[in-house]
Amino acid sequence: MKTNINKIAFAFVLFSLALTSCTKDFQQINTDRNNVPNALPQQLLAPGLVGVLTYNMLRNRNFNNELMQISVNMSDAEGQVFRYDFRSTWSDYLYNGLYSELTNFKDIYRLSKDSGVNYNKSYMGISLVCQSWIYSILTDTYGDIPYFQSNQGKDSLRYEPAFDRQKDIYLDIFNKLEEANTLLAANTAIVASSDPVYGGNISRWRKFNNALYLRLLLRVSGKAEVADQVKAKIKEIVETNAANYPIFTSNDESAILRWTGVAPYTSPLIAVREQDFRQPAIASFFIQNLVNWNDPRIDIPTYGSGGFNRWGIAPSSGAYVGVPSGYAPTETPTKRSYFYSNTSAVSLQTEPMAGMIMNYAELRFILAEAAAKGWISGSAEAYYNDAVLNSITLWLPLWPTMTNPQTGKLNTVTDYLVAGDIQWDNNATLDQKMERIHLQKYYALFLADMQQWFEYRRTGHPVLPMGSGVRNNGVMPARMTYPVYVQSSNPTNYQAAVNAQGPDAISTQVWWQKP
Repeated sequence: MKTNINKIAFAFVLFSLALTSCTKDFQQINTDRNNVPNALPQQLLAPGLVGVLTYNMLRNRNFNNELMQISVNMSDAEGQVFRYDFRSTWSDYLYNGLYSELTNFKDIYRLSKDSGVNYNKSYMGISLVCQSWIYSILTDTYGDIPYFQSNQGKDSLRYEPAFDRQKDIYLDIFNKLEEANTLLAANTAIVASSDPVYGGNISRWRKFNNALYLRLLLRVSGKAEVADQVKAKIKEIVETNAANYPIFTSNDESAILRWTGVAPYTSPLIAVREQDFRQPAIASFFIQNLVNWNDPRIDIPTYGSGGFNRWGIAPSSGAYVGVPSGYAPTETPTKRSYFYSNTSAVSLQTEPMAGMIMNYAELRFILAEAAAKGWISGSAEAYYNDAVLNSITLWLPLWPTMTNPQTGKLNTVTDYLVAGDIQWDNNATLDQKMERIHLQKYYALFLADMQQWFEYRRTGHPVLPMGSGVRNNGVMPARMTYPVYVQSSNPTNYQAAVNAQGPDAISTQVWWQKP
């Protein structure tokens, strides 16, 4: 036994000497001089954008589209979104996902701000744009959320962040967008390959920043306590100080991550099983308008054998027929049209432009609303017509250069609007003008995360038919509830949020919805 102990002791001494030798100058010897030990901003940007769009696109498909009558998941089981009846478990996916991605964007800002070789104003600005975009989706979905103390677990060991009021969140988002506009004005070069949205074009990031600014200003414009400030800022951006706040000027400048099909830029919709992707029916509201307008974004007889089907919708016996959303459980409608899966020639599962963040047409509709309400000068009709045109040409750039078989003339937006009886009417009431704007904006927002739902909650437009089978007293849900685990993991701050905002229920309105 004594001999064995001596052998072990001798071996330990040898190991200690070897360890000392191996660790001498370890840091200097084992540092790769061609790289740095921390991630670089250019290494985080693309994964962060892909991650956010993954969460947004999947919830757009199975949550926003069900609420906003694009699709109908034909089931009489409990917890169907299209019936305004969804379980609290729906809340976790977006909440967890977007907060996790915020860490990437906060790291981009921090790493880009470091004094040294990493200092880059453009990455800082892009980080702030993306943080503002993500936080706006979170607060518009849940209401009051952790904001000022969020994502501090790693550095500050703060695992139970306070929930902030939506008003305070919005005001600070506006500060972030102001800072981003200034940072991006420097036009500091970035690694082009790190940017899957604009390929390193900083001026376009700046235009997206200010277009997003207008989206969010309009979102809260109905609140009396900030209305004057918001309207003045909209006018400043659009008119009085437009040179300092460049915005989109064409479809080419739209913020879209175009999926190439080559990793990592593979659409997250590909992950949905084909039979699941085809399962929901197209809702009557969504498809019937397109049919009534002879809309070129679906394959309609107007265009004969040269028709289009950019949104990958399957006809039934040569016709597009939808299912009424919210139908009574006792009814048994027949599924007809649906979205093609990726084995078809055209499918949203493989559509490059499904990575929608914000497009030019949405911006023009924002300006149409501001003009109709007298907040900015210019013709609301001109903004409206241009918005509709660009909503179509985003998907069909050559449409104005093609001949309409019915008229024998080149396609024009005026002919399209008149034929569909959706042309602008200067004599209409403001509410009627809002319905006209938001019905078309509804289609411009197709695929853009939960923006259709947010805008409907803000305006009540477009007017959606209400089926007898919906719950929540027939009222569009105002929010998602907080994830259930938040009640146990952050109980004090959760309860404070409920006390301030109202019951943790889908019927509780968020700040900008309340009168």
